[in-house]
Amino acid sequence: MDEEEEEEITDLKLQLFHNTVREHIIFLLLIILLYFSSYVVVSRFRRRDRDDLYSNDEDEVLVYRISFWLCTFTLAVAEGAAMLLPVSIASNEVLLLYPNSYYVKWLNSSLIQGLWNHVFLFSNLSLFIFLPFVYLFSESTGFVGHKKGILPRVYETFTVFMLMAVIVLVLTAVLSAVFGIEKFQFFWFLNLGSVHLPFLYSCVSFLGVMLMLICTPYGFVRLFGVVNQVLVRPMLLRDVNEEFSAFYMEEASVKRKLAHIELHNVSISDAANGGRLGNGLGLGRGRTFYPQPLLQHSQPHLYQRKAMASDVGELNDRLRELDSERKELDKLRKSSTFQRTFVYPLAMLLLLFCTGVTILLVVQNTLELLIGIKALPLSTRQFTLGISSLSKLGPFGAGLEVCLIFYLGATSVVGFYSMPFMRNVCPKRRQTSLPQLMLNCGFMLVLSSALPLLSRIIGITNFDLLGDFGAIEWLGNFQIVLLYNLVFGTTTALCLANKFTATVRRELRARLVENYVLFTNYMSFIN
Repeated sequence: MDEEEEEEITDLKLQLFHNTVREHIIFLLLIILLYFSSYVVVSRFRRRDRDDLYSNDEDEVLVYRISFWLCTFTLAVAEGAAMLLPVSIASNEVLLLYPNSYYVKWLNSSLIQGLWNHVFLFSNLSLFIFLPFVYLFSESTGFVGHKKGILPRVYETFTVFMLMAVIVLVLTAVLSAVFGIEKFQFFWFLNLGSVHLPFLYSCVSFLGVMLMLICTPYGFVRLFGVVNQVLVRPMLLRDVNEEFSAFYMEEASVKRKLAHIELHNVSISDAANGGRLGNGLGLGRGRTFYPQPLLQHSQPHLYQRKAMASDVGELNDRLRELDSERKELDKLRKSSTFQRTFVYPLAMLLLLFCTGVTILLVVQNTLELLIGIKALPLSTRQFTLGISSLSKLGPFGAGLEVCLIFYLGATSVVGFYSMPFMRNVCPKRRQTSLPQLMLNCGFMLVLSSALPLLSRIIGITNFDLLGDFGAIEWLGNFQIVLLYNLVFGTTTALCLANKFTATVRRELRARLVENYVLFTNYMSFIN
C-alpha cells in the first residue's frame, strides 16, 4: 500500500509539473504573439526619421530602441487586458460543448486564472515601472561632471525614479489611511505589496473606469460618423456618372476663371509699370513722373485688384469643395453594387443593434441591482470553468457578450481620441514621436485594464473578475456601482437621441425662426 501511495503521489507531482510547464509555454506563446502584433501597430505610427537622426550617436540609438521595446511591451499588455473577458467566456463555453475532448484538455481553470494574474502583474509593472522609467531614461543626460554614456544616464534615471517612487508611495499610504483602508503606522512600508500597491492600482482603475464613462457614450455617436466616412453609402435615385460629369465641367470652368483673372492681373501690372517715366524731368532728383492718364486710372486699378483678390479666394474655396466632392463621387463609381446596397445598411443596423442591446442590458442590470437580485462585481471566490453557462442563451448569448465587449472597447477608443483635448496627442501614421508613443501606450493600457471592470459593472456579462481584478475594493460599493449604471445608461441614451434628432431639430428651429420673422413683418405692416 505504501508503494502504491508513493506512486500516486509521484504521478500527481509529475502531472502538476507537466501542467505548469504547459501553462508557461502557452503564456510565452501568447506574449510573443501579442508583442508581434503590438510591434506592427507601433511601427506603423512611429516616426521613421528617429534612427537617422541619432545614427551618429550609438548611445541615443540604444536609448531609443530600449524605449521602443518597452512601449511595444506595454501595448501588448494592453491587448492582453482587453482579451481577458472574451477569452475566458469563450473558454467556458468550449469546455461546456466539448467536456471530454482530448484537444481541449489543456484549457482549464488554472490556465485562465494564471492568465488573469499575469496580466494584472504586467499591467502594474508597465504603468508604475516601465513607462516612467522609459520616459526618464529618454530625457536623461547624466549627472553633471560625469562622462557621457549609457551608465551615467542609467544612474540619473534610477535616482529620479526612486525619488518619484518614494513620493508616490507616501501619498498612497496617506490616501489609504484617509479612506480607511489601513491605519497609518510607523512601519507602513512592510505592507507595500499587500495593501498599498493594490490600492494604487485600484485608484488607477477607478480613473480608467471614469474615463470610459465619458468616452464610451460619446464613442457610440462618433462610431456612426466613422462608419459613414469609411463605407460607401447607397445611391438612391442618383445618377453618379451624370453628377461626376457636372462636377468635372464645373471644376474646369472654375480653373478657366482663375486663369483669366491671373492673366488680367498680369496685364494690369504691365500697364502700370509701362506708364512710368524716368527720373529727372523737372521734378527733382530721385522723383518719378507719372503721366496724368495713369494718375487718373491708378485708383480704379487698386479697387479692381481688391475685387479680383476676393474673387480668387472664393474660387479657390469652391475649387477645393469640388475636388473633395468629385473624389467622393469617384469612390462611389468605383464601388461595387453589393458594397453600396448591402454593406452600409448592414453596418448601420449592426451598430444600432449593439448599441440598443447595450442600453437594454444596462437598464436590466440597474433594475436587478435595485431589487437585490444582482450581486456586486466584487468577487473573491474561486471560479471553475466548464460547470455551467453564464448566459441564459447558451453559446449564442456568450458570443453576443464577447461581441459587445469588443464593441465597448472600440467605442471607448473612438470616443477617447475624438475628445478635444486629445487632438494634439492622437497618433498619426509615421509622424508620432517617442513621447507621444509612450503617452498613447499608457492611455491604451489604462482603458484596456478598465474594460473588464466596465463590462462587469454595467452587466454585459456575469463572468466573475478573476485574480486581483475581482478584489478591487470600490467594486463592492453599492452606491458607486448603481450611480455608474444610471449615469452610463442616461448619458448613452441622451447622446444617441441628440445624434439622431439633430437634423430634425435644426429644421424645426429654422422653420420657427422663419415663421417668427414673417409674423413680425406682417404685424409691422399692419401697424
